[in-house]
Amino acid sequence: MIDLLQNVDCTLFRLLNRTLANPVFDWLMPKLAGNRLFLPFILVFGLALLWKGGRRARLFVVCLVLAIALTDGLVCNTIKKAVARPRPGLALADTRCLMPSTTSGSMPSNHAANWFAATMVAFVFYRRTWRVMVPLAATISLSRVYNGVHYPSDVVAGAILGAGTAVAAVWLAAVLWAWAGRKWFPIWWEQVPSVLGGARGEGRGASEPVHDREGTPTTGMKVEDRGNGSESASRFTFHVSRSEPSALDTHWLRLGYLLIGALLLFRLAYIASSTIELTHDEAYQWLWSKHLALSYYSKPPGIALIQFAGTHLWGDTQFGVRFFSPVFAAILSFVMIRFLAREVGACQGFILLLIVAAVPLLNIGTILMTIDPPLVLCWTLAMVSGWRALQADGAAKHWLLSGVAAGLAFLSKYTALYLIPCFALFFLFWKPARVHLRKPGPWLALLVIAVSTLPVVIWNSQNGWITVHHVSDNAAISEKWNPKTLEFLGIEAAVLNPVFFVGAVWAMIAFWKRSARVAPAPGMTAADNRSRRDAWPTFALCLFFFCMSAPVFLGHLLYTLHSRVQPNWIAPAVVPMFCLMVTYWGNQGSGFRVQDLVVNRLLVLGLILGIGVSALMHEPKLIAKLAGHPLPGEMDPLRRALAWKESSALVEEARQNLLPEGKPVFIIADHYGMAGEFTFYLPEAKKAVAIRNPQSAIRNSALPLVYCATPTQPNNQLYFWPEYRYHGVRTGENAIYVTELGPFPLESGWPRKWLNGEPISYASPPETIPTPPQLLREFESVTDLGMRDVKLGGRVYRRLQLFECRNLR
Repeated sequence: MIDLLQNVDCTLFRLLNRTLANPVFDWLMPKLAGNRLFLPFILVFGLALLWKGGRRARLFVVCLVLAIALTDGLVCNTIKKAVARPRPGLALADTRCLMPSTTSGSMPSNHAANWFAATMVAFVFYRRTWRVMVPLAATISLSRVYNGVHYPSDVVAGAILGAGTAVAAVWLAAVLWAWAGRKWFPIWWEQVPSVLGGARGEGRGASEPVHDREGTPTTGMKVEDRGNGSESASRFTFHVSRSEPSALDTHWLRLGYLLIGALLLFRLAYIASSTIELTHDEAYQWLWSKHLALSYYSKPPGIALIQFAGTHLWGDTQFGVRFFSPVFAAILSFVMIRFLAREVGACQGFILLLIVAAVPLLNIGTILMTIDPPLVLCWTLAMVSGWRALQADGAAKHWLLSGVAAGLAFLSKYTALYLIPCFALFFLFWKPARVHLRKPGPWLALLVIAVSTLPVVIWNSQNGWITVHHVSDNAAISEKWNPKTLEFLGIEAAVLNPVFFVGAVWAMIAFWKRSARVAPAPGMTAADNRSRRDAWPTFALCLFFFCMSAPVFLGHLLYTLHSRVQPNWIAPAVVPMFCLMVTYWGNQGSGFRVQDLVVNRLLVLGLILGIGVSALMHEPKLIAKLAGHPLPGEMDPLRRALAWKESSALVEEARQNLLPEGKPVFIIADHYGMAGEFTFYLPEAKKAVAIRNPQSAIRNSALPLVYCATPTQPNNQLYFWPEYRYHGVRTGENAIYVTELGPFPLESGWPRKWLNGEPISYASPPETIPTPPQLLREFESVTDLGMRDVKLGGRVYRRLQLFECRNLR
């Protein structure tokens, strides 16, 4: 029976793929199956519906996204991997392939599933759309067969799965809202009682307030009903009045909790998917977690302890290394929405969560486990607890909590010491806070911070104060002046989202100018000064956010007049900058008189831009879908976190080729980051690190397999571990030396060729390097194996040059 069905399927495939072949279809069908303008058009159309559409249009877009996500991401991909049916272009020799056949499974067709899912959702919301959507979905599905990339049964299965999943998705959304909306969001549920039906109270005017369950008009949200029948749309403005708590605050808090939970689950799933691999710093600091110490060459011990905990929970895996990064992001989000809900308004707290989710730099910190995520979290905790301590009823315990958070921040990154001048600046500018200086609280916090520095101080005293030399070298004070101010501003605008970066800097400048109007003035009575401050109830909070961010941002901005500043150096200032922006622009006391509609549109623009960029950063395949062609490997934004497994396999192959000579062969990387990557991704190397005995590292038979080239002066942490000095313990053995050649510049005008699908060449031919003199001194003979391309999906991601080194002297 199965053979009969297979024969029928192949017969129908040849009918559609070969018998019906003609020049018109040969031109049309590939364009229907994949056009690089299609996805941008769909995105623009969807955004237009969200921006200008009514309630029904917005609900339609939400249900459509849910249906496609379930259909494509869960149902079809799971079945593809389980069935693993080869595509006809790979299985049948007589297939006419008008499109490349990928190695992903053939059954079912994702194109058919997605189109029929969209057709079903459109039919649920707009019944007449079937007249257009059904023929369009069927034609596009058949084009997959005509182009030679799917069997007819793949398309039929995809159509059934897509339509069925869409119905289930819409039903699930309706059931969840009917239950959760009534229970957790009663005010919004009264306006939209059903995902599929019309809204109650459609005649409510724009000026009428929304009432809570007790019938009391709520504050904090302006509701507009544009009165377009069943599609009337309620819109909230960015301005939130914080005259008194409202029932809506609870709604915004609950919505924020749902967002935090959803993002946490997504990020955990993302790091578990192994879409990207470890970066240099992550792999290098993973090695630190196997050598716990009071401090390290360039960083405090915090990152090693965090990775130690993560890998002990989940093993020496990418998930274990990165586990705490999304967890820290969730804790940070929870703390900030609670803090702003208490001090300003829950709606503004929710808006801050959206903004943070749309900032590429902060998004990177929710995935990669570097020193910045714990620094930003602990800085924010110190800021929040510090604000509580500064209140009139602030106690020593609040100051101690702030000191502990600041100390933990220092144990993550030395930049945390900027907190001290930040608090000092607030004491300078805000006279009412100075009363605390006559109490023990602030001084206890300073004492806690001082105690937190002891591990670093002790380790450095035992190792020649190497960290002091390293930090001073990074500062490059002795070098010539090389202004990079415009570069710094441009890069920060890019990584912090141009819309929100400009809004945050504008808020800082506007706040500083306006603060003069409420600052105590000579000749004015205390009552007059209080009256001026009362007119701006959040002035002190805005000043506090300003002091927590401006010294870091402006200090690094001034330093760019001398040297280059890395974009992540201002990371701890980012959250308070955005807190100031949200609080200042969203409060009546700011004096902001532009229409709320303008601010709303800027907010939406920033969210669309930031979330779009963040999506491209998370999934490199989206760029190929948008442009029709994948980026060259050298230009892939995720290049540093891809193809390390392939790089490790290439190096291991060279090592295996040298083993038949009868001597042990180890690996030498020219960079500590590569040493970490090869150790993590080579099973034998990882095993040697895992069973290391810290009490007798040199005597242990499991010596490291991967080393970093030994320098004459310390320039990385491996220098301080005796077992990583291969001289003396590897004498007479052979080695493979690996160096990474920098990305070669592409020819001028490559973006145009890339978009047109034309071959791209290099501006100058790739060149290898001569044999390093250090190798000639260390080994009796060295053979240059030449340059090796490391490819992923047919694209070159990096080039390694290998050397065979024999008989270590």
